[in-house]
Amino acid sequence: MATPIGIKKRVVIVGGGIAGSVLAYNLQHHADVYLIDPKEYFEIAWASLRCMVEPSFAERSLINHREYVKNATVITAYAVGVTPNEVRTNQGRGVPFDYLVIATGHDDRTAFTKTEKISRYRMEQNKIKSANSILIVGGGPVGVELAGEIAVDFPGKKITLVHRGGRLLEFVGEKVSNKTLKWLRKKNVEVVLGDSVTNLNSSTNGVYKTSGGRSIRADIHFLCIGKPLASSWLKESVLRDRLDERGRLKVDANLRVERCRNIFAIGDITDIPEMKQGYLAQMHAGVVEKNIKSMIAGKEKLDAYKTGMQMAIVSLGRSEAVAQISGVTMIGCIPGKMKSEDLYVGKTRKTLGLRS
Repeated sequence: MATPIGIKKRVVIVGGGIAGSVLAYNLQHHADVYLIDPKEYFEIAWASLRCMVEPSFAERSLINHREYVKNATVITAYAVGVTPNEVRTNQGRGVPFDYLVIATGHDDRTAFTKTEKISRYRMEQNKIKSANSILIVGGGPVGVELAGEIAVDFPGKKITLVHRGGRLLEFVGEKVSNKTLKWLRKKNVEVVLGDSVTNLNSSTNGVYKTSGGRSIRADIHFLCIGKPLASSWLKESVLRDRLDERGRLKVDANLRVERCRNIFAIGDITDIPEMKQGYLAQMHAGVVEKNIKSMIAGKEKLDAYKTGMQMAIVSLGRSEAVAQISGVTMIGCIPGKMKSEDLYVGKTRKTLGLRS
Protein backbone atom coordinates (compact mmCIF):
# COMPACT_ATOMS: atom_id res chain seq x y z
CA MET A 1 0.00 0.00 0.00
CA ALA A 2 1.33 3.44 -0.92
CA THR A 3 2.16 5.95 1.78
CA PRO A 4 -0.65 8.52 2.29
CA ILE A 5 0.06 11.97 0.84
CA GLY A 6 1.72 14.26 3.36
CA ILE A 7 3.11 11.46 5.50
CA LYS A 8 6.76 10.65 4.96
CA LYS A 9 8.29 7.29 5.74
CA ARG A 10 11.36 7.36 7.97
CA VAL A 11 14.59 6.01 6.47
CA VAL A 12 17.48 5.51 8.86
CA ILE A 13 20.94 5.16 7.29
CA VAL A 14 23.76 3.94 9.51
CA GLY A 15 27.18 4.90 8.15
CA GLY A 16 28.36 8.08 6.45
CA GLY A 17 30.83 6.68 3.95
CA ILE A 18 30.36 6.93 0.20
CA ALA A 19 27.38 4.55 0.02
CA GLY A 20 25.46 5.97 2.99
CA SER A 21 26.19 9.60 2.10
CA VAL A 22 25.08 9.31 -1.53
CA LEU A 23 21.90 7.49 -0.48
CA ALA A 24 21.07 10.09 2.19
CA TYR A 25 21.57 12.89 -0.32
CA ASN A 26 19.34 11.27 -2.95
CA LEU A 27 16.53 10.30 -0.53
CA GLN A 28 16.35 13.47 1.57
CA HIS A 29 13.48 14.99 -0.44
CA HIS A 30 11.54 11.71 -0.68
CA ALA A 31 11.54 10.50 2.93
CA ASP A 32 12.26 11.55 6.49
CA VAL A 33 15.95 10.66 6.42
CA TYR A 34 18.16 10.14 9.48
CA LEU A 35 21.90 9.66 8.94
CA ILE A 36 23.77 8.12 11.88
CA ASP A 37 27.55 8.44 11.80
CA PRO A 38 30.19 8.89 14.54
CA LYS A 39 31.93 11.58 12.47
CA GLU A 40 30.58 15.01 11.63
CA TYR A 41 31.84 14.64 8.07
CA PHE A 42 32.05 12.38 5.04
CA GLU A 43 35.57 11.64 3.83
CA ILE A 44 36.36 10.79 0.23
CA ALA A 45 38.45 7.87 1.39
CA TRP A 46 40.48 7.31 -1.77
CA ALA A 47 41.87 10.86 -1.42
CA SER A 48 43.18 10.35 2.11
CA LEU A 49 46.73 9.43 1.11
CA ARG A 50 47.12 12.60 -0.95
CA CYS A 51 46.08 14.51 2.17
CA MET A 52 49.03 13.03 4.06
CA VAL A 53 51.47 14.80 1.74
CA GLU A 54 49.20 17.79 0.99
CA PRO A 55 46.89 18.49 3.96
CA SER A 56 45.13 21.38 2.20
CA PHE A 57 43.68 18.82 -0.23
CA ALA A 58 41.46 17.70 2.66
CA GLU A 59 39.54 21.00 2.54
CA ARG A 60 37.69 19.53 -0.46
CA SER A 61 37.82 15.82 0.35
CA LEU A 62 36.32 16.20 3.84
CA ILE A 63 32.70 17.32 3.69
CA ASN A 64 30.56 18.04 6.73
CA HIS A 65 27.40 15.95 6.49
CA ARG A 66 25.16 18.97 6.96
CA GLU A 67 26.61 20.58 3.82
CA TYR A 68 24.90 18.07 1.52
CA VAL A 69 21.96 16.68 3.56
CA LYS A 70 20.26 19.92 4.54
CA ASN A 71 16.86 18.25 4.48
CA ALA A 72 17.83 15.29 6.65
CA THR A 73 18.65 14.78 10.32
CA VAL A 74 22.29 14.00 11.13
CA ILE A 75 22.93 12.12 14.37
CA THR A 76 26.60 12.15 15.39
CA ALA A 77 26.86 8.89 17.33
CA TYR A 78 27.80 5.23 17.09
CA ALA A 79 25.06 2.71 16.38
CA VAL A 80 25.30 0.00 19.04
CA GLY A 81 22.26 -2.16 18.35
CA VAL A 82 19.21 -2.72 16.19
CA THR A 83 15.75 -4.13 16.87
CA PRO A 84 13.04 -4.88 14.29
CA ASN A 85 11.94 -1.24 14.39
CA GLU A 86 14.70 0.99 15.80
CA VAL A 87 18.43 1.63 15.96
CA ARG A 88 20.07 2.22 19.33
CA THR A 89 23.00 4.65 19.66
CA ASN A 90 25.80 4.88 22.20
CA GLN A 91 24.09 7.98 23.58
CA GLY A 92 21.15 5.87 24.71
CA ARG A 93 18.88 7.14 21.96
CA GLY A 94 16.45 4.96 20.05
CA VAL A 95 15.88 5.97 16.42
CA PRO A 96 12.77 4.31 14.96
CA PHE A 97 12.62 3.45 11.27
CA ASP A 98 10.30 2.31 8.53
CA TYR A 99 13.32 1.40 6.42
CA LEU A 100 16.85 0.80 7.63
CA VAL A 101 20.02 0.86 5.51
CA ILE A 102 23.28 -0.40 7.02
CA ALA A 103 26.33 1.13 5.34
CA THR A 104 28.99 1.03 8.06
CA GLY A 105 31.80 -0.34 5.88
CA HIS A 106 35.09 -0.80 7.72
CA ASP A 107 35.90 0.21 11.28
CA ASP A 108 37.96 3.39 11.19
CA ARG A 109 38.34 5.01 14.62
CA THR A 110 39.39 8.39 13.36
CA ALA A 111 38.91 12.08 14.12
CA PHE A 112 35.34 13.14 14.81
CA THR A 113 35.50 16.65 13.31
CA LYS A 114 36.87 18.00 10.05
CA THR A 115 39.16 20.40 11.89
CA GLU A 116 40.66 17.59 13.95
CA LYS A 117 41.13 15.40 10.86
CA ILE A 118 42.96 18.12 8.93
CA SER A 119 45.16 18.70 11.97
CA ARG A 120 46.07 15.00 11.94
CA TYR A 121 46.98 15.21 8.26
CA ARG A 122 49.28 18.14 9.01
CA MET A 123 50.97 16.07 11.71
CA GLU A 124 51.45 13.18 9.26
CA GLN A 125 52.94 15.54 6.67
CA ASN A 126 55.35 16.96 9.25
CA LYS A 127 56.44 13.44 10.20
CA ILE A 128 57.11 12.64 6.55
CA LYS A 129 58.97 15.91 5.97
CA SER A 130 61.23 15.43 8.98
CA ALA A 131 62.04 11.76 8.30
CA ASN A 132 64.94 10.62 6.16
CA SER A 133 63.76 7.01 6.00
CA ILE A 134 60.22 5.64 5.97
CA LEU A 135 58.90 2.10 6.41
CA ILE A 136 55.54 1.16 4.88
CA VAL A 137 54.01 -2.14 5.98
CA GLY A 138 51.48 -3.57 3.55
CA GLY A 139 51.51 -3.91 -0.21
CA GLY A 140 47.83 -3.55 -0.97
CA PRO A 141 46.36 -0.43 -2.60
CA VAL A 142 46.84 1.73 0.51
CA GLY A 143 50.52 0.85 0.96
CA VAL A 144 51.27 1.19 -2.75
CA GLU A 145 49.47 4.52 -3.10
CA LEU A 146 51.16 5.95 0.01
CA ALA A 147 54.57 4.87 -1.30
CA GLY A 148 53.76 6.54 -4.61
CA GLU A 149 52.61 9.79 -3.01
CA ILE A 150 55.73 10.07 -0.86
CA ALA A 151 58.12 9.00 -3.62
CA VAL A 152 56.76 11.64 -6.00
CA ASP A 153 56.41 14.52 -3.53
CA PHE A 154 59.56 13.74 -1.51
CA PRO A 155 61.95 11.99 -3.91
CA GLY A 156 64.88 12.22 -1.52
CA LYS A 157 63.31 9.97 1.12
CA LYS A 158 64.47 6.39 1.61
CA ILE A 159 61.27 4.33 1.39
CA THR A 160 61.01 0.64 2.19
CA LEU A 161 57.77 -1.25 1.60
CA VAL A 162 57.37 -4.67 3.26
CA HIS A 163 54.57 -7.00 2.17
CA ARG A 164 53.97 -10.50 3.49
CA GLY A 165 52.39 -11.64 0.22
CA GLY A 166 54.29 -12.92 -2.79
CA ARG A 167 53.25 -9.97 -4.94
CA LEU A 168 51.81 -6.48 -4.60
CA LEU A 169 48.10 -5.74 -5.12
CA GLU A 170 47.02 -9.34 -4.84
CA PHE A 171 43.35 -8.48 -5.46
CA VAL A 172 44.10 -7.90 -9.15
CA GLY A 173 46.10 -9.76 -11.80
CA GLU A 174 49.83 -10.46 -11.84
CA LYS A 175 50.46 -8.04 -14.73
CA VAL A 176 49.30 -5.17 -12.53
CA SER A 177 51.50 -6.40 -9.68
CA ASN A 178 54.57 -6.65 -11.90
CA LYS A 179 54.09 -3.23 -13.50
CA THR A 180 53.58 -1.66 -10.07
CA LEU A 181 56.71 -3.29 -8.66
CA LYS A 182 58.76 -2.04 -11.59
CA TRP A 183 57.40 1.49 -11.18
CA LEU A 184 58.14 1.60 -7.45
CA ARG A 185 61.66 0.33 -7.89
CA LYS A 186 62.24 2.91 -10.60
CA LYS A 187 61.31 5.52 -7.97
CA ASN A 188 63.95 4.00 -5.65
CA VAL A 189 61.40 2.38 -3.33
CA GLU A 190 62.84 -0.79 -1.84
CA VAL A 191 60.14 -3.48 -1.99
CA VAL A 192 60.45 -6.56 0.21
CA LEU A 193 57.98 -9.35 -0.62
CA GLY A 194 57.17 -12.51 1.30
CA ASP A 195 58.26 -11.03 4.61
CA SER A 196 56.69 -9.32 7.62
CA VAL A 197 57.83 -6.93 10.34
CA THR A 198 57.90 -8.56 13.78
CA ASN A 199 58.63 -5.59 16.09
CA LEU A 200 56.51 -2.82 14.60
CA ASN A 201 55.61 -1.30 17.98
CA SER A 202 58.85 -2.15 19.78
CA SER A 203 61.66 -1.19 17.43
CA THR A 204 65.01 -0.28 18.96
CA ASN A 205 66.71 2.89 17.72
CA GLY A 206 64.54 2.84 14.60
CA VAL A 207 65.58 -0.67 13.58
CA TYR A 208 62.75 -2.98 12.51
CA LYS A 209 63.19 -6.74 12.35
CA THR A 210 61.44 -9.02 9.87
CA SER A 211 60.50 -12.67 10.06
CA GLY A 212 62.98 -13.31 7.25
CA GLY A 213 65.90 -12.00 9.31
CA ARG A 214 66.19 -8.53 7.77
CA SER A 215 66.98 -5.38 9.72
CA ILE A 216 65.38 -2.24 8.30
CA ARG A 217 66.29 1.19 9.62
CA ALA A 218 63.52 3.80 9.43
CA ASP A 219 62.70 7.02 11.23
CA ILE A 220 58.94 6.46 11.00
CA HIS A 221 56.56 3.73 9.87
CA PHE A 222 53.04 3.50 8.46
CA LEU A 223 50.87 0.42 8.88
CA CYS A 224 48.80 0.00 5.71
CA ILE A 225 46.79 -3.17 6.15
CA GLY A 226 43.06 -3.77 5.86
CA LYS A 227 40.72 -2.51 8.57
CA PRO A 228 38.12 -4.84 10.15
CA LEU A 229 34.50 -4.58 9.08
CA ALA A 230 32.35 -2.33 11.24
CA SER A 231 29.78 -5.02 12.03
CA SER A 232 30.60 -6.00 15.61
CA TRP A 233 27.65 -3.89 16.83
CA LEU A 234 25.32 -6.28 15.00
CA LYS A 235 26.54 -9.46 16.69
CA GLU A 236 24.13 -9.13 19.63
CA SER A 237 21.26 -7.72 17.56
CA VAL A 238 18.32 -9.22 15.68
CA LEU A 239 20.64 -9.42 12.66
CA ARG A 240 23.29 -11.58 14.32
CA ASP A 241 22.36 -14.67 12.29
CA ARG A 242 22.50 -12.66 9.04
CA LEU A 243 26.26 -12.18 9.38
CA ASP A 244 28.59 -14.57 7.59
CA GLU A 245 31.81 -15.95 9.07
CA ARG A 246 33.69 -12.80 8.02
CA GLY A 247 31.23 -10.42 9.61
CA ARG A 248 29.54 -9.38 6.37
CA LEU A 249 25.78 -9.02 6.04
CA LYS A 250 24.10 -11.52 3.77
CA VAL A 251 21.94 -9.75 1.21
CA ASP A 252 19.51 -10.84 -1.49
CA ALA A 253 19.36 -9.67 -5.09
CA ASN A 254 17.51 -6.48 -4.06
CA LEU A 255 20.20 -5.71 -1.44
CA ARG A 256 17.81 -6.45 1.40
CA VAL A 257 19.35 -8.25 4.35
CA GLU A 258 18.34 -11.91 4.18
CA ARG A 259 14.81 -12.54 5.46
CA CYS A 260 14.23 -8.84 6.13
CA ARG A 261 11.52 -6.92 4.30
CA ASN A 262 12.62 -3.40 5.21
CA ILE A 263 16.33 -3.63 6.10
CA PHE A 264 18.97 -3.13 3.43
CA ALA A 265 22.78 -3.25 3.40
CA ILE A 266 25.13 -1.50 0.98
CA GLY A 267 28.85 -1.03 0.46
CA ASP A 268 31.74 -3.05 1.86
CA ILE A 269 29.68 -4.64 4.64
CA THR A 270 27.73 -6.80 2.18
CA ASP A 271 28.67 -10.36 1.25
CA ILE A 272 28.48 -9.65 -2.50
CA PRO A 273 31.43 -11.45 -4.18
CA GLU A 274 33.01 -8.49 -5.95
CA MET A 275 35.87 -6.02 -5.54
CA LYS A 276 35.15 -3.62 -2.70
CA GLN A 277 35.33 -0.33 -4.58
CA GLY A 278 33.77 3.09 -4.05
CA TYR A 279 32.06 3.16 -7.45
CA LEU A 280 30.38 -0.17 -6.73
CA ALA A 281 29.19 1.10 -3.34
CA GLN A 282 27.58 4.02 -5.17
CA MET A 283 25.85 1.54 -7.47
CA HIS A 284 24.51 -0.25 -4.36
CA ALA A 285 23.16 3.09 -3.13
CA GLY A 286 21.41 3.67 -6.47
CA VAL A 287 19.63 0.32 -6.35
CA VAL A 288 18.46 0.78 -2.75
CA GLU A 289 17.32 4.34 -3.51
CA LYS A 290 15.06 3.02 -6.28
CA ASN A 291 13.80 0.14 -4.15
CA ILE A 292 12.90 2.28 -1.15
CA LYS A 293 11.11 4.75 -3.42
CA SER A 294 9.21 1.84 -4.99
CA MET A 295 8.24 0.41 -1.61
CA ILE A 296 7.06 3.82 -0.38
CA ALA A 297 4.93 4.07 -3.52
CA GLY A 298 3.44 0.64 -2.82
CA LYS A 299 5.07 -1.07 -5.78
CA GLU A 300 5.90 -4.76 -5.47
CA LYS A 301 8.58 -5.05 -8.16
CA LEU A 302 12.07 -4.14 -6.93
CA ASP A 303 15.33 -3.60 -8.80
CA ALA A 304 18.00 -6.28 -8.60
CA TYR A 305 21.66 -5.37 -8.20
CA LYS A 306 23.99 -6.45 -10.98
CA THR A 307 27.73 -6.22 -10.36
CA GLY A 308 29.30 -3.45 -12.39
CA MET A 309 32.35 -3.62 -14.59
CA GLN A 310 35.32 -4.96 -12.64
CA MET A 311 37.78 -2.09 -12.57
CA ALA A 312 40.68 -1.15 -10.31
CA ILE A 313 42.83 1.97 -10.59
CA VAL A 314 45.69 2.50 -8.13
CA SER A 315 47.30 5.93 -8.09
CA LEU A 316 51.06 6.25 -8.40
CA GLY A 317 51.69 9.81 -7.34
CA ARG A 318 50.05 12.86 -8.89
CA SER A 319 50.05 12.03 -12.58
CA GLU A 320 50.40 8.27 -13.04
CA ALA A 321 48.44 5.18 -12.08
CA VAL A 322 48.17 1.47 -12.76
CA ALA A 323 44.83 0.05 -13.86
CA GLN A 324 43.04 -3.18 -14.62
CA ILE A 325 39.82 -2.59 -16.54
CA SER A 326 37.86 -5.58 -17.83
CA GLY A 327 41.04 -7.66 -17.90
CA VAL A 328 43.15 -5.00 -19.67
CA THR A 329 46.22 -3.73 -17.80
CA MET A 330 47.78 -0.31 -18.29
CA ILE A 331 50.16 1.96 -16.42
CA GLY A 332 51.27 5.57 -16.77
CA CYS A 333 49.64 8.89 -17.58
CA ILE A 334 46.45 7.58 -19.22
CA PRO A 335 45.07 5.85 -16.11
CA GLY A 336 46.69 8.67 -14.13
CA LYS A 337 44.52 11.16 -16.03
CA MET A 338 41.48 9.09 -15.06
CA LYS A 339 42.19 9.18 -11.32
CA SER A 340 45.42 10.57 -9.94
CA GLU A 341 45.18 14.29 -10.67
CA ASP A 342 42.00 15.01 -8.68
CA LEU A 343 41.29 11.53 -7.26
CA TYR A 344 37.61 11.90 -8.27
CA VAL A 345 37.12 14.55 -5.59
CA GLY A 346 35.41 17.03 -7.91
CA LYS A 347 33.19 14.33 -9.36
CA THR A 348 32.20 13.04 -5.92
CA ARG A 349 31.39 16.53 -4.66
CA LYS A 350 29.13 17.09 -7.67
CA THR A 351 27.38 13.78 -6.89
CA LEU A 352 26.48 15.33 -3.52
CA GLY A 353 25.25 18.55 -5.10
CA LEU A 354 28.33 20.58 -4.18
CA ARG A 355 30.74 22.71 -6.19
CA SER A 356 33.71 20.67 -7.38
